[in-house]
Amino acid sequence: MPEELIHEVFCRQLPAAFSPLATVQAPCIEGENLSLLTLNLYKTLDWLHSHPIPKPLEKEVCSIPILLFVPKFSTERLLFHYDGTPQSAELIRKFVFLFQDLIANSKATIISPSFIPKSKIKEEQEIIQLVGSHTQETSFIKFNFSRIGDFWSYAVKHNCTLLVTTKNYQADLAKVLFHFYKGKIWSDKLSFYLSL
Repeated sequence: MPEELIHEVFCRQLPAAFSPLATVQAPCIEGENLSLLTLNLYKTLDWLHSHPIPKPLEKEVCSIPILLFVPKFSTERLLFHYDGTPQSAELIRKFVFLFQDLIANSKATIISPSFIPKSKIKEEQEIIQLVGSHTQETSFIKFNFSRIGDFWSYAVKHNCTLLVTTKNYQADLAKVLFHFYKGKIWSDKLSFYLSL
């Protein structure tokens, strides 16, 4: 991918003035390791449409979180995909830590599978409390969504502005986005945060 599409962020926590649209970012309080890669979703899709996707990109998952943002980037309405795995819980914890100064006025929805083993109920409750303590309003829904397209569809239908999900779904998400993106947008509001 061309380097001009990828912007590196070196903040332990993003400052309240952070915007992936800004050409010059607000400075971090302290120098840190690389914490986030930001990519303009439409420019990235345009580039990918004009190049064959190398197979390794589908299999080799980068450990650094990625923010695929749209021109109207906002954290106003968050959609968290909790799938009951420890990785899913950890990515939500890391997202809340990284974005905490940007989500205080956000409305959040957490979607969890209808069936969670009893051993995971405590973790699920901790995730709900964590998100609830850092956002203005939090709701929790149980759906048996099994495909990333289900979450994408829900997010578009309910005017969500940022879908937080695991990189385990990145290949499927790419297929969904490719199917619906033909040089024009399906939603000018929905950005994606992907992490391990």
